Amino acid sequence: MELSLFQDHFLLRLENLLFVVAAIISGLLLLWPLVSQRGVKEIDTLVAVQLINHQDALVLDVRDDSEYAAGHLPNSKHVPSEKIEERWVELQKFKEKPIVVIYRGGIRSNHASLVLKKNGFSQVFNLMGGIDAWKRASLPIVKR
Repeated sequence: MELSLFQDHFLLRLENLLFVVAAIISGLLLLWPLVSQRGVKEIDTLVAVQLINHQDALVLDVRDDSEYAAGHLPNSKHVPSEKIEERWVELQKFKEKPIVVIYRGGIRSNHASLVLKKNGFSQVFNLMGGIDAWKRASLPIVKR
C-alpha cells in the first residue's frame, strides 16, 4: 500500500510537470511572431488611414512594377521589395515619420520593413492584408 501511494504521488507530480512544460512551450509559440518581426508592427486599414491623415505617414508600396501600375494608394512611394536594400537611402528624409509598408497580400512586406528598421527607421508598420485589405475596405486606389 505504501508503494502505491508513492507511485500515485509521483505520477501526479509528473503530470503537473508535463502540464507546466506544455504551458511554457505554448506561451513561447504565441510570442514567437512578436519576437521574430523585430519590432515591425502590423496595423489594419483604420490605423493606416489615421497615420496617413494625422501624422503624414509615408506609404511605401513594395510590390513589383506591374502590380503598382495596376493600382496603388494615392501619394505612395514605390520601391520594389527586391530593390529596397539598395534604394532605402532614398527614404532618408522620412526616417522620423511613420512609414506604412504595403505589399499585395501583406506577406512579403516584412523584408522591406526589416531593412528599414535595420537602417534606423523608427516607425515602420506593415499593412495587415496589404493592398488586398485596402481594396476590401473600399479605400481609394489610383492608377498611373
